Amino acid sequence: MFNPTKLFKIKNAWDTFARNHPKFAMFLNAIHQTGLEEGTIIEINVTTASGKTLSSNMKLTKSDMDLFRELSELSRG
Repeated sequence: MFNPTKLFKIKNAWDTFARNHPKFAMFLNAIHQTGLEEGTIIEINVTTASGKTLSSNMKLTKSDMDLFRELSELSRG
């Protein structure tokens, strides 16, 4: 069972994140609107404050899509 207080804290933290980084929140929304599907490749690049770059990618599988669907249903209540 989920703790409603923790869910409320997470929502507040997300709202703060979205205000601090509106372009990233809009980017995530565009991904959601476009729809991810099995076979989609997600690539992430991170550059640390010291200038080191870390990169990774993954190809979404059916089990990944099942997880995303479950998380989406969870967020709707």
